[in-house]
Amino acid sequence: MSQARTAPRVEMMRSALGRARGLGAAKAGTAHWWTERMTSLALLPLTLWFVWFALHLAGAPRASVAASVAHPVNATLLLALVLITFRHMQLGLAAVIEDYARATLRAGLLIAVNAACALLALACTVSVLKLAFSG
Repeated sequence: MSQARTAPRVEMMRSALGRARGLGAAKAGTAHWWTERMTSLALLPLTLWFVWFALHLAGAPRASVAASVAHPVNATLLLALVLITFRHMQLGLAAVIEDYARATLRAGLLIAVNAACALLALACTVSVLKLAFSG
């Protein structure tokens, strides 16, 4: 008389909402993590280009700098550098705040960081566009 063996049952520890959505804890921050990696990857060549561009223009008169920035490729690369830099900064600061800030301060700090990054990115964008279009 052989006894039938039953496979051991594995219990998953999920909240009711997690079971309803079919999401585990590991899927919550994937987009944030992936965006941080992609922005850092994009910043590598942009930063190298910017260092070369800045060294190339060091000591040049303002008119020469404005003419260089007015070139469509240079203006596009400068705007990409500005926008990606501030997005990367916002993501990194948000991660630090979420991990280390007190729960009572977290929401306010996240709002402040998001607002500061948006305003600084806007100010830099306006500056690049003004220099590119008006010289």
